[in-house]
Amino acid sequence: MPSKLKIGIRHPDPVVETSSLSSVQPPEVWYNLSIPEETIDRGSLSALQLEAITYACQQHETILPDGTRAGFLIGDGAGVGKGRTLAGIIYENYLLGRKRAIWLSVSNDLKYDAERDLKDIGAGKIEVHALNKFKYAKISSKINGSVKKGVIFATYSSLIGESQSGGKYKTRLKQLLHWCGDDFDGCIVFDECHKAKNLCPAGSSKPTKTGLTVLELQNKLPKARIVYASATGASEPKNMAYMTRLGLWGEGTPFKEFTDFISVVEKRGVGAMELVAMDMKLRGLYMARQLSFAGVSFKIEEIPLSDYFKDMYNESVSLWVEARAKFAEAAELMEGDPRTKKTMWCQFWASHQRFFKYLCIASKVPQVEKLTREALKNGKCVVIGLQSTGEARTLEQLEESGGELTDFVSTAKGVFQSLVEKQFPAPDHKKTMRLLGLDLQSSSNNSAGASTSSGGKRKPLRRARQGVKRYREYKLSDESSSEEYIHSGGSDFEPSGDESPVGENEDLMSPSDAVEKASAMKAELLEKIEILGDSLPPNTLDQLIDSLGGPENVAEMTGRKGRVVSNDGNIQYESRSEADAPLETLNMVEKQRFMDGEKHIAIISEAASSGISLQSDRRVKNQARRVHMTLELPWSADKAIQQFGRTHRSNQVNAPEYLFLISDLAGERRFASIVAKRLESLGALTHGDRRATESRDLSQFNIDTKYGRSALETTMRAVMEYEIPLVPPPSDYRGDFFADVRRALVGVALINENPMNGYHMLDKDYNNMAKFMNRILGLPVELQNRLFQYFTDTLDAVISQAKKAGRYDLGILDLGSGGDLVKRIKVASFHQKHATGIAKTELHTVLVERGLSWESALEKWAECNDKDEGFYLSSQARNSRKTAILAVADGGKSKSDKGKLFRVYRPNTGLQAKQETLDELKLKYHKSTKKEVEEHWKENFEASETLCSHMYWYGQCRRKTMVGSCEVGLRQRKYYVLSGAVLSVWTKIENIMSSHHGAHNAKLQVVRLKFEESSRVVGCLIPANTVETLKSTLAEDATETDEKEF
Repeated sequence: MPSKLKIGIRHPDPVVETSSLSSVQPPEVWYNLSIPEETIDRGSLSALQLEAITYACQQHETILPDGTRAGFLIGDGAGVGKGRTLAGIIYENYLLGRKRAIWLSVSNDLKYDAERDLKDIGAGKIEVHALNKFKYAKISSKINGSVKKGVIFATYSSLIGESQSGGKYKTRLKQLLHWCGDDFDGCIVFDECHKAKNLCPAGSSKPTKTGLTVLELQNKLPKARIVYASATGASEPKNMAYMTRLGLWGEGTPFKEFTDFISVVEKRGVGAMELVAMDMKLRGLYMARQLSFAGVSFKIEEIPLSDYFKDMYNESVSLWVEARAKFAEAAELMEGDPRTKKTMWCQFWASHQRFFKYLCIASKVPQVEKLTREALKNGKCVVIGLQSTGEARTLEQLEESGGELTDFVSTAKGVFQSLVEKQFPAPDHKKTMRLLGLDLQSSSNNSAGASTSSGGKRKPLRRARQGVKRYREYKLSDESSSEEYIHSGGSDFEPSGDESPVGENEDLMSPSDAVEKASAMKAELLEKIEILGDSLPPNTLDQLIDSLGGPENVAEMTGRKGRVVSNDGNIQYESRSEADAPLETLNMVEKQRFMDGEKHIAIISEAASSGISLQSDRRVKNQARRVHMTLELPWSADKAIQQFGRTHRSNQVNAPEYLFLISDLAGERRFASIVAKRLESLGALTHGDRRATESRDLSQFNIDTKYGRSALETTMRAVMEYEIPLVPPPSDYRGDFFADVRRALVGVALINENPMNGYHMLDKDYNNMAKFMNRILGLPVELQNRLFQYFTDTLDAVISQAKKAGRYDLGILDLGSGGDLVKRIKVASFHQKHATGIAKTELHTVLVERGLSWESALEKWAECNDKDEGFYLSSQARNSRKTAILAVADGGKSKSDKGKLFRVYRPNTGLQAKQETLDELKLKYHKSTKKEVEEHWKENFEASETLCSHMYWYGQCRRKTMVGSCEVGLRQRKYYVLSGAVLSVWTKIENIMSSHHGAHNAKLQVVRLKFEESSRVVGCLIPANTVETLKSTLAEDATETDEKEF
């Protein structure tokens, strides 16, 4: 139940907040709702939903320093009933006379949900109009049905719509702005607002048109009441660019521009994102609750590949390598300008990635069938998630074959074929001849040609000749060296076609011959694709539906218009629409069939995944447990969360089972790894804590971290033999591993080869993880897996180095590992003004008990089962005392006993940061029994309450005599933690910390304290030597300060 709001009925399902968010309280409530009592008493809006409505409306009463009205962010996860909350905010404003509202979302189907939500809370009289059904004219005009009030529902894509015919209201944005009027103070809801996330360009990408329109709508209506809603709202700080109304950056805040805000937050790591989420909750502009994941089970199924599949995959790889060589050669022959070439290569690598992605997915179809039948047999029903449907390829194929199909269309083949047809640099024959001025007669008859000056016709000819000449010089010189190079490697991997030496007879190639040659290459490639196409797998979606009993057994919720079906062996293409269900509402009809139990299998694609609920709802007939299989983990975890949210929602009879199917292709783990990373940071920001998704075991695949990037760099440099490898190459590999990998990486352009001398250079992006993971899909299966394995071994080595040095970054640290061993000494509070009000920042001085009592040590010892784990005593005595330690093996992988790492616990200081190897342990200690150790352990533990290590071991302490106190080795340590509204004073903390420490301590260590009286505080650790400076700086700007001792 909400902490400050005392109205409403409990939410029907268990809802959780992450531990760090629940450690802060939202501000006091002073806003009174106008929503009628009966709606509240009936429970149409639960207490949780009313809490969000109240805080949103309360926040809307604030005006930011730049004159715009403050907004609110709802970060509730799937299943908390975000739809009803938003309907409630619109209803509340409607009752107060603000009768116009705009509701933006991702798909038109969600309009029905919006209407349903309004009806459910008793606001059925508020009409919902779809923006895309209006003509391009005033919305309030007769032609559009004189709409004067209600909700206009629009999708983000319809928001950027434009009319071709012109006129005063030719864009949707203009229509909306006119309808609202200049002083509009009604409600604008950005639902699923992560769709506008690409507003802040990453690298070279430009901001999307949608992003810019969302921004313009907010700028043009400064007094509008804005609500941002998204389960993945703030999963990555850069997706917050369009949330300008939160008052986190801009006038009156420490960050002038969004870019300033982002650079600070990203520099300080995940810890900083958690502080941002907590700060927003403190200020009353953010709520993020999530349906508890209790009862949900996660499983990763690894699928072995058949030999047939591996052969087909390897054939595809060598054809792609050949295609790359042909593309490069033809581009030189045709002398394309740099921009055209760049576009061509972009398209080439994008298709390359898609092609292998489709192959990966196809390898899982048989396993999905098996698992689906098993689940159905056990009385469950199945939801299968796909990202893409492959419809575009099917339609291309249909067009070519004149509507006749003999077999299911292969999506992979379509991708390859379409790339060669559209992008291969071999132009249409006649046109080119004319361009080169060789077919002059036709060009002089051509009236357009007649007006060009004679010089104009000559230029292309001259250019083509020069190009051919240059191309020849460059090709001839590489003949001998590359020949020699090819035969030097002792591998069964085919050399790539890059190095084909040019024969003597091509020495005098005219432009027309160049065109001829390029066209021949294109034809040959298409022919080879045709042959390969026979063994490529068909469209996954069609194949799945067919093998699971056809459309009559499978509910398909996707964005595609038609499908390919087989009737008694006849293959035909048919539209998905039915007599009683047009395409627009078909997904809704299919959903109903699944929920009513007419169909027990549902396949959903990304298009359908927003806003559709497929859980075992108490109100529907089909209450079987859902098994949710994911064939391709989406690119972005935002989408993964969105998809999992389809089957895990409130009001469900039982929780779903999630199955991730991962084939043992190296690149597959990539998708899993990215989702792991994003789940981790969704855990981190959307729900304020990395461990929000802790029980899910995907993070074993998480490689896109700073350690992963460092390992990739090390791997690539080892392959190039630039440096001594951190990990030796696999000993059981036949042939020269590094040489084979080098040759294979040339084929996917991660290594560039100089055509003159066969010399290799790393590509400029060689340490870009995403690029590496995408490209290695284009390596033969065996080599791909070996390289990936080599990379993960290197990663393990990099991580264990960091652990050994005590530098491994853990995210949030719990201070006082014993749980209740943190004592508050005093707390200083500073009330600071910020953009939307006043918030409190607190500086806690705490004592942390870090020692390990003999009883606790015995509990840890009881869990040890490795022969080398257990108690050790030092070989040497000091001051007639011996050091006692407990060594516990670290869970990480290790090749040998010698390299095994141990976590070391001491009686006075608990767990030490630096891990030790077995060899290091044996140097100083010997294994002992608990009987031998007990007395030493207890003595050290008790003495360390008051004696520093120097006094205990040597009987004297220089520091104590000089300074009066020494904390080294004491059981209790003093720490300083800054909590509360840290954002508004962030820049000050930054300045103080960097002036005292240099920027090398750039990680902001976020810690969680649990006090004895069971209250919790999350904040950032302040180094002891900066405390006094920080206190005086905070006091200068505070409106009031106080200090309390405990």
